[in-house]
Amino acid sequence: MQALILIIHVLVAIAIIVLVLLQHGKGADAGAAFGSGSANTMFGSAGSMSFFMKLTGILAVIFFATSLTLSYLASHHDKAGVQILGNMTPPTQMAPPVPSPQAGAASETTSPQPSPASPSGS
Repeated sequence: MQALILIIHVLVAIAIIVLVLLQHGKGADAGAAFGSGSANTMFGSAGSMSFFMKLTGILAVIFFATSLTLSYLASHHDKAGVQILGNMTPPTQMAPPVPSPQAGAASETTSPQPSPASPSGS
């Protein structure tokens, strides 16, 4: 159900973008002084809302409804369902690192060597 609402949401968003780009702006009525006054309106005089404006308003209401529905479905999604990190097991205990032979040799050369015991003979 959520996928269907998401598809409708995206299609309505694309339709709103197309309808807004097809509409004429307020400055586009400058040609009305030269005889093309009410040619752009579908239902009556220039003061009424055009068909594109009505359709844009209807699509905006549908867009808001699908937005609210998707946010509701996302917030009430089954918490025990699929989770990104829910199925991972914790890492196992790793053994301490073993010093390399080169590191041991370097420590032996830098530490002072004990002097040989002097013979205690008289």
